[in-house]
Amino acid sequence: MKYRRFGKTKLNLSVFSLGLMRCCYSQSQLLETVKKALELGINHFETARGYGESETFLGLALKQLNIPREKIFITTKFTPINDVKIIQKWLDESLSRLGVNYIDCVAIHGVNTWQHLDLLTQENSFLTVLQQGKKEGKIKHIGFSTHGNLELISATISTGFFEFINLHYYYFFQYNYPIIELAKKHDLGIFIISPADKGGRLYQPSAKLSQICQPFSPLLLNYRFLLNNPQITTLSLGASNPDELIMPLSVSDDDGELTVLEREILTKIDDNLRDTLNTDHCSQCYQCLPCPENINIPEILRLRNLGVGLDMKEYASYRYQMFENAGHWFWGKKGDKCTDCGECLPKCPENLDIPDLLRDSHTRFNGSARRRLWE
Repeated sequence: MKYRRFGKTKLNLSVFSLGLMRCCYSQSQLLETVKKALELGINHFETARGYGESETFLGLALKQLNIPREKIFITTKFTPINDVKIIQKWLDESLSRLGVNYIDCVAIHGVNTWQHLDLLTQENSFLTVLQQGKKEGKIKHIGFSTHGNLELISATISTGFFEFINLHYYYFFQYNYPIIELAKKHDLGIFIISPADKGGRLYQPSAKLSQICQPFSPLLLNYRFLLNNPQITTLSLGASNPDELIMPLSVSDDDGELTVLEREILTKIDDNLRDTLNTDHCSQCYQCLPCPENINIPEILRLRNLGVGLDMKEYASYRYQMFENAGHWFWGKKGDKCTDCGECLPKCPENLDIPDLLRDSHTRFNGSARRRLWE
């Protein structure tokens, strides 16, 4: 297992962190998974108040395993609300559930809208309580997670309040790369959220993607793409049992530059996407926004790129069905809400027939409504 400095926190974290959202329903399941993770060198565990009994189960597991407190690092997360008394109560409850005197990292769980940022910058706010907790030694470091746009994330980092960021960034979603660079400038630790699942459901890749990636697996290739960037500190690994740790951690010592063959395969993926989609390929420039109907055009067309171009239909459907069902966690209306106003058409440098592509995406990927797992 390799370890990296987590930005200005100066914590030395394993390049893989165990995210506990999928282990939050069974104490025995979480115990065995944490035990195996420790044996394999993971020293960072990420939970959240919203992850069921995860905090309590982690606290019991660490006590049962008799792990010295200084040997592990814990992150938990609180959703932003406008009630400082509740935040104080949450912090004290998390300390009690985890069975610790301090929490290494507390992240504000979802700075997803400008209203969230405004809430944090008010006097006597959510953030004020966390800062006081830091002064009292209950919290060592404060950061945030986000599903927001580039402008919002940049503004949040630029406040100077935070020491780390939990970020969505993967091979199949590189639009947040400027945030990697900005975080480097501000010396923020970078924790990549859900690279296996939200990064493409790469633990269940399509036959086409698997074939293109030979002799590598798509999942491990994505991990290698991320670990190749020295600015990224650690990747979330959402194992639900000990066996799911084995394959991902086979690259936990392999954080060097991409090999010639790995780069060739990544280029092959891109070429295949463009060749398959031809004139329907969306390059993700985001110039089509804003949409008068609040349709998240780039994200829908990104899903169409993957679903059509690489046969990643299950992933595209899984994510598409989140639209209109997950609030600020996954913003935007579905493609069938397009009114053919035509406002996006002259903005597109590739002259895509965006209204037709939106309707086609809806036909292909719409199904029963989905919500976030932890909700």
